[in-house]
Amino acid sequence: MRSSPYRALRGALPGFPRRFTRAMAALAVTAGLATAIPAAATQAMAVGSQSTPTAVTPAATTADTTSAMAAKPYMGWSSWSMQSSHYPGLNPKGNYSYLTEANVLKQTDALATTLKKYGYSYVNIDAGWWMDDNWASEFDQYGRQTPDPVRFPHGMKSVADHIHSKGLKAGIYLPVGLEKGAYGDGKVPIWNAPGCTTADAVYPDLRTTNGWDSAYKLDFDSPCAQKYVDSQAQMFADWGYDFLKLDGVGPGSFKSGDNYDNVPDVAAWNKAIADTGRPIHLELSWSLDIGHAADWRKYANGWRIDTDVECYCDTLVTWENSVNDRWNDAPAWSGKAGPGGWNDLDAIDVGNGAMDGLTQAERQSYMTLWAINKSPLFTGDDITKLDSYGLSLLTNQEVIGVDQNTSPVARPVTPMGDQQVWGTKNSDGSYTVALFNLGNAPASVTADWASFGFTGAASVRDLWGHQNVGTYRNKITATLPAHGSRLFTVKPGGARLATTRYEAESANSTLTGNASVATCESCSGGKKVGNLYLDSKLQFNDITVKKGGIYTVNVAYVSGDSRSVTVYSNSGNGTSLKFPSTGDWGTVDTVNVQLALKAGSNSITFDSGWDYSPDIDRIDVPKSA
Repeated sequence: MRSSPYRALRGALPGFPRRFTRAMAALAVTAGLATAIPAAATQAMAVGSQSTPTAVTPAATTADTTSAMAAKPYMGWSSWSMQSSHYPGLNPKGNYSYLTEANVLKQTDALATTLKKYGYSYVNIDAGWWMDDNWASEFDQYGRQTPDPVRFPHGMKSVADHIHSKGLKAGIYLPVGLEKGAYGDGKVPIWNAPGCTTADAVYPDLRTTNGWDSAYKLDFDSPCAQKYVDSQAQMFADWGYDFLKLDGVGPGSFKSGDNYDNVPDVAAWNKAIADTGRPIHLELSWSLDIGHAADWRKYANGWRIDTDVECYCDTLVTWENSVNDRWNDAPAWSGKAGPGGWNDLDAIDVGNGAMDGLTQAERQSYMTLWAINKSPLFTGDDITKLDSYGLSLLTNQEVIGVDQNTSPVARPVTPMGDQQVWGTKNSDGSYTVALFNLGNAPASVTADWASFGFTGAASVRDLWGHQNVGTYRNKITATLPAHGSRLFTVKPGGARLATTRYEAESANSTLTGNASVATCESCSGGKKVGNLYLDSKLQFNDITVKKGGIYTVNVAYVSGDSRSVTVYSNSGNGTSLKFPSTGDWGTVDTVNVQLALKAGSNSITFDSGWDYSPDIDRIDVPKSA
């Protein structure tokens, strides 16, 4: 059977048949230095060594799926970045024509000789393997996708066999649901399911689903729906595939509502894969709804948290469409990943500067963010044409080690803005610390040890430079190019600093406007102050320190999305700071702000202005500057 449900949409959706790309660059939040000073301030200051412990998000619980399948984020190569690009020569027969058996085998061989020894092991075939050059789909007599004989003249099993012969793993792709072209007249029989046809597997009203509405929604009240998924899973297992990317999954993929609730589909795929007896990694795409993170973790091994990283332009990616979106979007997911299932930030296209469309500084920052987030590391570059700088990025074993080790996913320890510091604590007591300058001009970025809960001297290793850079007291400052970064391992040599904790709900606090105390099971005192909106304020009173100076104040807060609040001490004017999302309205995380405090008694105020601000749990203030 041959069908092209996508054809009518290709002109309307740039980059179709994949996901929409973001035309809007992420909002940059710049915080000037007033009374409240962002902890990643561009000015180097003599900051005291005192600190409060930064909450480190623990790794999430192991998924119901076999954790050995995704004990670490997977690494490899995917075809989509080159398929979707208009880079000269990549798609000579038109959009997406790069995907052919010959090109997959060429990249397989290059991966085996160039990157395999560094841990890159998956060769993933993306959308289009069952479509001709006009994007018309092809199906077998059971309504299952079947390879286009021009793209894959020897079939998909032959390709998987070649991939395996190189000691690598083979990946394949499907959209969620029963594709419209597979439905036929509703009388297409389902493999190994006597009495079941395609009409029996879907809803009678033929409601559509997935990110493109290109499929009919499976009705799992009918056993025939599970049988259809079983038939696809068994086909992939028989061909020898080790990985399946299930795309257009909702809630997510810019879709919501009952028709786009594909949690039952994902559960069905989980069961079908288990029933084949073959270990197959299940990866979900794209822009998955964080409200269903527990479902994705229960049934899958990875989930795309964002839109496509590809720009669908004359390069593979660009900085603003949409590499830099991830700095805003990743923090919300930091507590959702761990052995068995990982947050997928999409392809890591840093291997060839001309093809990638990025500066060297951007390429390093891109790889740095993916590594500290423990995203799967799969490149979409032409592995046969990696430049020397790109090869050095993709093969830096110290940076790969950050991605693959057992430490929790990193989070920002400073508010969001052009200059940011991210970090996480490692099992040996050291910290992974990343400095980013997301601004369009060079700037200095400072990581204060106080943001990580210790003081004094610490030894620092530069992971990109492969060198120990010495001992630094209380902080490290680096001047970074536009969109640049540094990545360090920091080993404390001093002590942790005692702090004084102040609860937001304390009777000593002053609440004005809509601000009110609310129950919060995850908060330190079981309560928080919320409803900070429309000119509402929370003021902590009687903050006492012995000596005046700049203090790194650790703020515990709850925010289901990223929100801004103006923070100031005493009678200062304050600075508006955007706090990263904690993922939901029940999770507490922390961020650090620097405030000028005088000797004696002080106040610290959180002012919503006319915006909506995070809920505040507590602050921890060092006892000395």
